Parts: sequence; structure tokens; C-alpha cells
Amino acid sequence: MIERIQLLRNIGQFDNVSPPPQTALTPFSLIYGENGRGKTTLAAILRSLATNNVILLTDRRRLGAQHPPHVVIGHTGGQCVFQNGAWTQPRPQVAVFDDAFVSANVCSGIELQTSHRQNLHELILGAQGVALNNTLQGHVTSIEEHNTRLRELADAIPASARGPYKVDIYCSLEQDPDIDAKIQDAERRLAAARSADAIRQRPGFQELGLPDFDLDAIDAVLDRSLAELEAAAANRVRAHIAKLGRGGEPWVSDGMTRIEPVSNRHDGEICPFCAQDLGGSGLIGHYCAYFSEAYEDLKLAITQTGIAIRDTHAGDIPSAFERDIRTAVQAHEFWKDFDVAPCT
Repeated sequence: MIERIQLLRNIGQFDNVSPPPQTALTPFSLIYGENGRGKTTLAAILRSLATNNVILLTDRRRLGAQHPPHVVIGHTGGQCVFQNGAWTQPRPQVAVFDDAFVSANVCSGIELQTSHRQNLHELILGAQGVALNNTLQGHVTSIEEHNTRLRELADAIPASARGPYKVDIYCSLEQDPDIDAKIQDAERRLAAARSADAIRQRPGFQELGLPDFDLDAIDAVLDRSLAELEAAAANRVRAHIAKLGRGGEPWVSDGMTRIEPVSNRHDGEICPFCAQDLGGSGLIGHYCAYFSEAYEDLKLAITQTGIAIRDTHAGDIPSAFERDIRTAVQAHEFWKDFDVAPCT
């Protein structure tokens, strides 16, 4: 007696099935299921076991399977194994009564189709049975149309879009309103992963900056004034120097330093250029204030401040800053493709 179906592999609907021990067969066992679930395949396996007709199994090799069918059936005396296209131990005492049996033993050469069985049912059941059968066929047709529509819709979804999900699970997934942003984020992460070496070797952004202006020192120079130099006197001196033409101020400034040594052996101060007495000159007092030591200190401070600004902000400073800007732009072009938010 057949006690258990132990293995069904690469045959019909069965990819790799090993029923548990609690599914052992009894003298009376019922196997039921929807159409296309493998009941006919089980009948073909048992018929092949009884008749040793291996074509019944090889013709039912699972579509796309890399290996041939493999079946293991346990019985009272041991195991019957179908492998490499042959049974190890056929069981001719097994009898299978199904459509194939009826076609081979009852119809005497006339093939019995599904429509014939339905007509026999109508004849047996009578008018009421015919009415019920018509209703049933209407439901069957609706179910077939519905299943056909489902298959068409399922086939419209590419397998690459479904990924690891089956159609029912894929269709039941909740819609994510942020899916586009998440896809872009995932693409950036993927690009970052693929460019890991380039990212590790790429320096980050460098701080940009220019030398600061010492505004306090500049303001201090600009705030300085000569208290003893009246505005009217300064204007008169500047007007006189303007008449001397270009280089007049340095010329007068140099002359002011020569008055004292030239006037050593005279009663008063004399002009170092013409030796005339300066006592009656109205400008000499203004010259003394204008070209005083405080004035020279102020001019020196202004000159030194200008030189300091020039030295701090001239030379290679502007060109180096431009290079830093170009480097920052290039770094931005590289890093913008890896703008990935941190994982949370």
C-alpha cells in the first residue's frame, strides 16, 4: 500500500515539495484543490508508477526547471524513486480511475470531452438541474472573464517593476507620496557607494577668505589732525605751493630744514635760497606750522598705512583668492551628486 508521497520535484505545478509526515496516506484519503493545482499531475505520477511509463512524467517536466523530474513515493515495502528518467521499482498493483481510464476503457474509441460530461449531467439531473447548470455556467464564465482580466492586468506590470513581490502583494502596497525624492536619494547613495574611492581621495571644501582691513588703524590715521595748524593758514600755504608747480611742496619742505643752519651767524632767520631776512614774510609762520614735525609724522603715518594696505592686499593675494574660488566651484560640481541626507 502507498503510505506517503515523500518528494515531488520539477514536475507540473510542483517545484520542490516534501510533504510533512502527518500527511501520510490512509486506506481512504481525499485530495482536493482548485483547477490547475496538480491533481491531474498526481494521477499521472501514480499511473506512471503502475505502468512504468516514464513519458507520463518526462512530458510534465516543470517549465524552466534545470533538472529532470524527481519523485519519491513510500510504500509498505520501502520506496519507489523516479530519477534520471526511470523508476527504481514500479508498482503494477496500483490502479488509477480517472478521465484517462474512462477514455481508455469505457468510450471504445470515442473521446469523452468536458462538454459530453456536462450534457450527461443535464440528462441525469433533469430540467431543474439544467437551470441550475445554466446558472453555474454563467458564474463560471464570469469567473473566467475575471481571471483573464486579472492575468492581463498582472502581465501589464513588468516583472522588473514588481521586484521580489507577487502581483497581489505588489498591488496592495501603499502609495508613497515621497517616492520620487526617495528614489533620487537612493540613486545618490548608490552613486556615492560606487564612487567610494573617489570620495575618500577627494578633499572637502576649503575655507575662503581675504586679509582683513585694519579699520581701526585706518580710522585712527583719518581722525588725526594738527591743532596748531589753522585752516586759513593751511589754505594760504597750499595756495602758494600750488603756484610753484609740480614738486613745489617737497622743495619748500626741504628749504624749511635749511633755514636754521644758514641763519646761525645772523641776527634773524634768512632765506636759504636768496639770503633775505624772513622777518617780514607773512608766510614763514604758516610754513613753520605746516611743515612741523607733527605734520611730518602725520604724512609718514598716512604713507605707512597705504603701504601696509598695498602689501596686505596686493601681489599674489587676489590671484590666490581667484584660484580658491575656482577650486570651490570644482568641488561643488563633484559633491553635488552626493548630497545625501544622513541615515536615521
